[in-house]
Formats: sequence, structure tokens, C-alpha cells
Amino acid sequence: MFNRGPAIPTVEVEQLPADGYLLDVREADEWECGHAPEAVHLPMSELMARLDEVPADREVYVICKVGGRSAQVVGYLNAQGRETVNVAGGMLAWAAAGRPMINPSGTDAFVA
Repeated sequence: MFNRGPAIPTVEVEQLPADGYLLDVREADEWECGHAPEAVHLPMSELMARLDEVPADREVYVICKVGGRSAQVVGYLNAQGRETVNVAGGMLAWAAAGRPMINPSGTDAFVA
């Protein structure tokens, strides 16, 4: 669906700025397993139809479960003129780093 392009800018979970725009591109069932409180959910499968929802005036940090899909999305969005960065390791790295999480059960647990 998306071409990764030549280089994908990447950031480690620990390096994310507190006020960064975090875009979670996982599917709905994955989102329900746990997500960052400040994340905006836009599944990769809906990205092309909802491209105008991705900010064009600030850097966007893209996350998925492990980092593969988010890297594809970063390549696509950067080709569309957006400034985006892939979050290395995805939500698995997020959980391992002990970053805040929420899920529908109201706990801070993450179910991989």
C-alpha cells in the first residue's frame, strides 16, 4: 500500500517530546488493548481517506505495535509533505518503558 521511501526518521520512545502529536495507526482491536493517553487514533487502513486529519503544521510522531506499519505511514506522509517521525519499537517499546497507558477496562495494562 505504501512505499517506505529512502529514509525513515525514527525516534526512541524515551525521546518523544511531552507535547508531541502522537498518531496511533493500529486497528481498532489493537487500540482497545491499550494506548497512550494523548494518542490520536487513525488506523492505517483509513489513512488515505482521512489524510486531512493529520496535522500539516507540526511534527507528528507515528506509532503502531512494533514499528513496521508506522514506518510505512511515515514514508507515505512525508511524501505528502507532512513532517512525521516513526516511533521505534511501537507500543511494545512504549509498554516496556513504563510509559502511561489506558485501555477500556480502565487499567494501565497493555495486552499485546
